[in-house]
Amino acid sequence: MKHPSNRELFEYWNERRGERLAPERADIEPSAIRHVLGDTFVLEVTDNHLFRLAGTRLCALFGRELKAESFTRLWQRSGQTAIRELIAVVMEEKVGIVASATGSTADETLAPVQLELLLLPLAFQSRGEARVIGAMAPMAAPYWLGAKAVGPLTLGMFRHIGSGAEVAPRFKAAAGRIKHGLTVYDGGRAG
Repeated sequence: MKHPSNRELFEYWNERRGERLAPERADIEPSAIRHVLGDTFVLEVTDNHLFRLAGTRLCALFGRELKAESFTRLWQRSGQTAIRELIAVVMEEKVGIVASATGSTADETLAPVQLELLLLPLAFQSRGEARVIGAMAPMAAPYWLGAKAVGPLTLGMFRHIGSGAEVAPRFKAAAGRIKHGLTVYDGGRAG
């Protein structure tokens, strides 16, 4: 994780979850992350993953208010399935994902902007309450930020972060351990 906003949000999320797989939505206090709120968002986990909240810097990047818009539609059509699958992994495996992304403007004279995306699960009681908290920020703020809007995003490399397996009670009974969303069982050939 390279972007300071993403690091700060992840550290806060990790602190708030304690020994749980993920914190609950009520555990997140906006004033505690006030310095990164501009890059932060909350998604409602549905087919289109609608923005429940979107920070001001994130909205400025896309040139519009994002609340109630589809997160998946911010991405090129060819990458929308991959984004849905990443969010499904975040929610099902209770791990975070950090990814790179590239955004371009309609003005081809402007260089594409490199972004870093962070997706983190929030615990929920019913499927209707499922939420993802995240942040997305440019690695270097373009001079045109707020004057030009970023168009469809392209997904780059991603990795899983913040596995809670070492503290998750439901996994302690098993002989395996979680590594990158997979259960690893000790055994096999000793050598």
